[in-house]
Order: sequence, then C-alpha cells, then structure tokens
Amino acid sequence: MKHKLVALMPMRHSSERVKGKNYRPFGNGRPLFQHMLDVLTATEGIDKVVIDTDSTIVQEICRRDYPQVQLIDRPDHLRAGTTPMNNVLLHDISIVDSEFYLQTHSTNPLLSKETVRAAVDTFFSNYPIYDSLFSVTRVQTRLWDPLARAVNHNPAILLRTQDLPPLFEENSCIYIFSKDNLVVRQNRIGMRPYMFEMDPFEAVDIDEEINFRVAEAIYHGTKEKKQ
Repeated sequence: MKHKLVALMPMRHSSERVKGKNYRPFGNGRPLFQHMLDVLTATEGIDKVVIDTDSTIVQEICRRDYPQVQLIDRPDHLRAGTTPMNNVLLHDISIVDSEFYLQTHSTNPLLSKETVRAAVDTFFSNYPIYDSLFSVTRVQTRLWDPLARAVNHNPAILLRTQDLPPLFEENSCIYIFSKDNLVVRQNRIGMRPYMFEMDPFEAVDIDEEINFRVAEAIYHGTKEKKQ
C-alpha cells in the first residue's frame, strides 16, 4: 500500500553525548521518545508513523503501547553514529512506500502537534512550487567566523540586534520531502525548499546535557500548565 504522508522517526540505542537519551525519563517521567511519538500519532494528515531503531528498549515499549506504529530494525551497516541520516532515510523509504515523508527526531520533545500540522499544511499548500520543507529558527545576533570576521553585520555600524537582517538556523525538528526527491538527490532537502519558521521554545533539540536540562525546564514551565 502506498501512503500519502508517512512520518519517520529514526533513533539509535546508544548516544555519545547524552547517554541513553532516547529512552531517558523526561518531563513527566516518560521516556523521551514517547513525547514526540505521541505528537506524531495524534497529528492529522499523517497516514503512518515509522520508527527505525536498533534499540530493544524502544522496540519493546512500542510493541506494548503503540501497536499502530511500524518498527524497522536498523541493519548493522547503518548503526554507526557517523552514518549519514540520508542513508538511513533511503533505507526506510525502501521498506515503507509513500508519496511524501515527514522526518523528525525523538530529541524534539517540546514540538507540538499544532506546529507539525501547520508544517504539513504549509508544505502541501505550497507544493510543487517548493519541493521540500525544513524547519528553522530565526537568529538575530552578531555572528563572527573563526578568523574574527563579521558575518552578518558591520562592526563600524552598531545596529541593534533586532534590526539586523535575520539569518535562519536549521533546527532539525521537521523535514518534509517527496520520495522521488530523496531518491534522486540523495538528500531530504530539495532544490527549492520552504523554510518553515518555528517558535524557538518548541525548537529545542537535545544534543548535549545542557539541552536536556533546558528542555525539561521549559516543559515544566509551559507544557505542564496546559495539561
């Protein structure tokens, strides 16, 4: 069966900088990955959710609590931390057929279903003018390169940071792309991508221990109030 939109959430069992982060208790004590998985399974417009993992812990929780989620056992040759994500995605789309895919990470626990849905709607309302979508966070601060050269400002003209021309950081929260685009370009970002700007509070990505602590602080300060 070919789907319209499949959500992919790849995750490895091991993590170099934050040990066991994908299944580490987060926020209300549930494993980190479940927060994002709950968002994906509740978002309208997503036909199927797929998890690619080598983690028996993640697989056991999914089989018990998320029988509707399809599991892909990641093969040995794709398990190294240095494996490019595009290689993992190419493997996944060879197993689960769909016209389009949405890829996110378990390490974005503050991302809301409303934002994911808005990204999906934005992509389809602008396709094929834009052939892909990726989420970004606005950056308006004075940036310098390693040689102390100004990147986005003139040091002789001290503009307020809010008056600087904005730059946009790829925040790794949401990618939407077609199967054809990934196969042909070997990349989830196409030739004409749409940059989907997100609330920075939702865009926290857990890559270091400090990110984990910041995300939990935001969770307790905002998410719990909504529950």
